[in-house]
Amino acid sequence: MLRIAKEALTFDDVLLVPAHSTVLPNTADLSTQLTKTIRLNIPMLSAAMDTVTEARLAIALAQEGGIGFIHKNMSIERQAEEVRRVKKHESGVVTDPQTVLPTTTLREVKELTERNGFAGYPVVTEENELVGIITGRDVRFVTDLSQPVSVYMTPKERLVTVREGEAREVVLAKMHEKRV
Repeated sequence: MLRIAKEALTFDDVLLVPAHSTVLPNTADLSTQLTKTIRLNIPMLSAAMDTVTEARLAIALAQEGGIGFIHKNMSIERQAEEVRRVKKHESGVVTDPQTVLPTTTLREVKELTERNGFAGYPVVTEENELVGIITGRDVRFVTDLSQPVSVYMTPKERLVTVREGEAREVVLAKMHEKRV
């Protein structure tokens, strides 16, 4: 004798009417309270597991409004470095960038790129005055890595810049104007 313990549905038993909703996407609130003092814009966080969360995922989650917990299956120094990388990556704006001197070799820049995971560095004088920028695009096809940064950097005169604290609208307008 066949018994039905509990009625259940399959995907074929349910039909959602396409494009029918009384909730508009821009009015949906997905935020959630993680702790008494931390509110997430999206209900996403990552596990503190060595196969899951390091700086890269923590940055990606933070940019979307979530949070990533850096795992502790590494040395204290490496943990601190992972957290530092996340903290420095504030909304795409690096507040205290790592810089190089005009005399720094391209080999040293390549080592920095491999260690830090990014390829753009402001070029400054000994007095910390900006003189240019060196990026991966500037040196993509260079084979002589003993050359100094000053040979291939984009000089200050050709950089698109704004003053610190400039209004977001002004920054976006300038980026649009200069196509960056």
